[in-house]
Amino acid sequence: MNTKIKQGLLGGIAATAVMTAFMMIAAVIGMPKMSPPEMLATMMGLPIFVGWIMHFIIGVIFALVYAFFFINWVKRVNNNVLKGVIFGVSAFILAQIAIGILVDVVGGMPVTNDNTILILISGVVGHVVFGIVIALLIKNDEHDAS
Repeated sequence: MNTKIKQGLLGGIAATAVMTAFMMIAAVIGMPKMSPPEMLATMMGLPIFVGWIMHFIIGVIFALVYAFFFINWVKRVNNNVLKGVIFGVSAFILAQIAIGILVDVVGGMPVTNDNTILILISGVVGHVVFGIVIALLIKNDEHDAS
């Protein structure tokens, strides 16, 4: 199997698991409860297990985008953590655009009583954690051996 594909699959699964665990822990320490799988399932009227599958598939797709494209766009950045932060913020922005489109296509966003600013901050931080894990696990075959 192609190394980039393998790194994307494994990196996407690992980074999605870490991001999800981070979001669950954040809810325990007072941040708003966020469950991307639950949100996806609710918005689409599907069972929660389908939301979980979709969540991990999306994570793998983002990791493959990093492995095949994004890593080349940030090759002048020497710090993998910084690459991850840049990728995480980019992934957050793309996720917000995708959610906006999904809301328009299939219907409403789940209602919450939580502070919208805290939800956005939690979302950005969660995606930055995701991006850092991706950047640490996926290496550029040409010169990123660290």
